[in-house]
Amino acid sequence: MRLFFFLFCGIFAGLYLSWPGLVIPKNWKCFNDIIAKSNQDKISFKAALEISPSYLLKGRNRTTISKIRIVADACFR
Repeated sequence: MRLFFFLFCGIFAGLYLSWPGLVIPKNWKCFNDIIAKSNQDKISFKAALEISPSYLLKGRNRTTISKIRIVADACFR
């Protein structure tokens, strides 16, 4: 039981240090809006500015994890 407690605390602390706005509901609305707009092929300007040039140059390295990271960086930082 103690192992799960430390594991949960470690995961939460790591996510909070990476994205401090993770616990703010307004930021989750931003996250959901970007996801909804991306389904319609409209991307927000804020999310477009978060994309690194290396991501654009490496066209084949677009995994789901990298897409989630970009959207989370746009909303939770």
